[in-house]
Amino acid sequence: MLNELNIEVSTPPPDLDAVLQQVAEHKGCGTEGGSGKASCGSGAGENDLPQEIWDKVKNHPCYSEEAHHHYARMHVAVAPACNIQCNYCNRKYDCANESRPGVVSEKLSPETAAKKVLAVASTIPQMTVLGIAGPGDPLANPEKTFKTFELIAKTAPDIKLCVSTNGLALPDHVEELSKYNIDHVTITINMIDPEVGAKIYPWVYYKKKRYTGVEAAKILTDRQLLGLEMLTERGILSKINSVMIPGVNDKHLVEVNKAVKSRGAFLHNIMPLISAPEHGTVFGLTGQRGPTAQELKALQDSCEGEMNMMRHCRQCRADAVGLLGEDRSAEFTTDKIMEMEVSYDLESRKAYQDAVEIERLAVSAAKKSEMETLAGEHSDISMLIAVATKGGGKVNEHFGHANEFQVYELTTGGAKFVGHRRVDLYCQGGYGEEESLSTVIRAINDCHAVFVAKIGGCPKNDLKTAGIDPVDQYAGEFIEQSAIAYFKAYLDKVKSGEIEHVVRGDAQIRQGALMASSAA
Repeated sequence: MLNELNIEVSTPPPDLDAVLQQVAEHKGCGTEGGSGKASCGSGAGENDLPQEIWDKVKNHPCYSEEAHHHYARMHVAVAPACNIQCNYCNRKYDCANESRPGVVSEKLSPETAAKKVLAVASTIPQMTVLGIAGPGDPLANPEKTFKTFELIAKTAPDIKLCVSTNGLALPDHVEELSKYNIDHVTITINMIDPEVGAKIYPWVYYKKKRYTGVEAAKILTDRQLLGLEMLTERGILSKINSVMIPGVNDKHLVEVNKAVKSRGAFLHNIMPLISAPEHGTVFGLTGQRGPTAQELKALQDSCEGEMNMMRHCRQCRADAVGLLGEDRSAEFTTDKIMEMEVSYDLESRKAYQDAVEIERLAVSAAKKSEMETLAGEHSDISMLIAVATKGGGKVNEHFGHANEFQVYELTTGGAKFVGHRRVDLYCQGGYGEEESLSTVIRAINDCHAVFVAKIGGCPKNDLKTAGIDPVDQYAGEFIEQSAIAYFKAYLDKVKSGEIEHVVRGDAQIRQGALMASSAA
């Protein structure tokens, strides 16, 4: 028995036969590593990184784009207090359907959080990462944060521990983070210029005193950069989150990118501002807009030469559970977990994850095999495609059931994940919503094609009218393998004169949106 939580650590192993059978059907076997490109936030493999780093990121869905197709994470809301105020944050708001940092449905004690972690890890054996990200700042609540980590380290030693912080208190707790083997820390850094910071942060609370304006921003940026340097010295991987705020810090984030790279940050995640008025944030109420998907991609592209960029972030709630892009927290409310007989079996979790790794290797092998068909191809043509997926690295979601599309950029160098687009569900109660369809088309109108498991005749025709090719021939297949095959066929058609390549830019996006609106 586990003394503090009274949880038994024994349970029948999960049904692995079905998993292994599914893996066998892929007919994939082994790989020589990753893509050959050391881009840890997108697709780095074992041979792209030092072994010590690879061991830390290989099954971390936030630090590896490849891993996020296969492994799950969870956040526990044990840290309600915050020591700064951001103009894009309002922690009082909560909606079960809202995916936004700082949002939670219930706050937990460390003991309840620990039991919830074991309940989730026993139910979702591919859950490999526990993060504390709020709803306030974990390091403004150090007792609750580290008590939670202590309990989990004792009862579930195979789970990676992470913390996300604004960085103000980070230098005071680096030693303690190291003590608990927390080797992944995310710092939200939106500026290195206090003049810019004064437009984002109304105040910070430091050493029992509240500071405002430029003075507050100066304290914050100094502490953030010091904390980052201290993490680097101790070999703790750091991911930097930055919120892109058009007209405030969008151009400045290029300088932030250079500053954090020079101090040893592992990954940079530039996220779009979420500023809906109903959230009650300062930016939301003053009409500050967020960036378009195209503006976000352009900024990420401009920074990518400086360091590795994370593009698969879902801006998770502070109580999110499951794969990135899904949230199963409603299955694990306090009332439900208190009624559960929770048991934890390290061996069965390992066996399940070994099966996941076999499938992951099959995905890599399939991609590598398809890439060989592009050998010797040279073309300046590039295109974006949108993919409807439930996970597992496959084209396996119905067009009408997708609430997001993953976007890949295709070139003769292969398929590169570049982001995701959230959309309204087209299918509502078995019927297509034409108004939703027009918003979906606008969201992906810079894409040449959309890959889906299945699609109805009406949306298919409207997509074609908007200049987007609806592709369902790769249903159930691996995304990158299918994307490369599609791109090779596209290049062959362009070479033969069967089709003419059209660069999809702002003009096509506007035209497609108008056509979609007319069709609706």
